[in-house]
Amino acid sequence: MPDTTPEFDSLVPAQSFDRRSFIVTSLGAGFALAVQPVMAQTAINTDIAGLQAGEVKVPVKDGEMVAYRAAPQGVAKAPVVLVVSEIFGVHEYIKDTCRRLAKLGYCAIAPELFARQGDPRSYASIPELMANITGKTPDAQVMSDLDACVAWAAQQGADTDRLAITGFCWGGRITWLYSAHNPRVKAGVAWYGRLVGVANEFTPAHPTDLVGELKAPVLGLYGGLDTGIPLETVEKMEKALEKGSPAARASQIHLYDNAPHAFHADYRPSYRKAEAEDGWLRMLAWFRKNLV
Repeated sequence: MPDTTPEFDSLVPAQSFDRRSFIVTSLGAGFALAVQPVMAQTAINTDIAGLQAGEVKVPVKDGEMVAYRAAPQGVAKAPVVLVVSEIFGVHEYIKDTCRRLAKLGYCAIAPELFARQGDPRSYASIPELMANITGKTPDAQVMSDLDACVAWAAQQGADTDRLAITGFCWGGRITWLYSAHNPRVKAGVAWYGRLVGVANEFTPAHPTDLVGELKAPVLGLYGGLDTGIPLETVEKMEKALEKGSPAARASQIHLYDNAPHAFHADYRPSYRKAEAEDGWLRMLAWFRKNLV
C-alpha cells in the first residue's frame, strides 16, 4: 500500500519496532474486561443524531488501522481532534467522547493504537494488559499512526490546519508526546497522563524530557489524589515547562486537589462529576483559544 503520509516522514523516528499483522481489525461493543463491572448508572450516552459516526479504516504504512470517527453531518472543514484512549483501547467511553466532540462541531478520531499488539478489551486484569499490550506498543509506532489519522482526516475534507489532540491516562502521556512531535498540532489537552518514566526501546522519552520540543501548548488536567502520578512529578513538569519551548511556556497544568486518577471516566468508580465537567469546559476553552 502506498504511503499516505509523506509530509510527516521526517518527523517519525527510525522504525526500530517490528511490524506485525493487525490483530484488531474491528471495534467491539461494550467495555474492557479489566474495568468490569461498569458503573452504567453514571455513564453518559451521546446519540448520533446529526452526526456521521462509526468505524473507519485508516491507511497506515503497513496496512489499515481501525478507528472510530464522529463528525457533524454537512459541516465542511470541521476542525480535527485526535482522541487517544486509556490503556483499555477504543471502547464505548472513548466512542462517546468522540460523539460529544462531534456534537460541538469537531471531527473526532479515536484510532485503535494497540491494533498490532492485541485487543486490550479481552484482558481481565490491568497488569496482564500492561505487560502484553501497552508495554509493547512503541511510541514511534503511535506517532506514525496518529500522523496517518491526520492525513486521512485531510482526505475526508476536515480542517487539519486546526488540529488538536486529547487523551486519557496512557493517552494523556501520548498527548504530550504528539504535541512535541507534529508541528501542525495547535492544542493538546492531557487528562492525567504520566509525566516521567524509565526510558526503554519502546518509550525512549517522556513528557518531562520533551518540553524543549513542544510545538503546541498543552493543558494538563491532573488529580491531587492520583496515586499513580505523584504530585512531585506534576510539580517537576510545571518547572520544566517554564524553561521549555515557547509552546511549553504557554502550556498550563490544572490540579484538582480532591480528584483521583481517571476522574473523567464516567463509567468507573473514579468518576468525579464536578471535576470532570469543569475539565471538559476547560478543554473546550483551550481548543477555542488555540484553534485559530
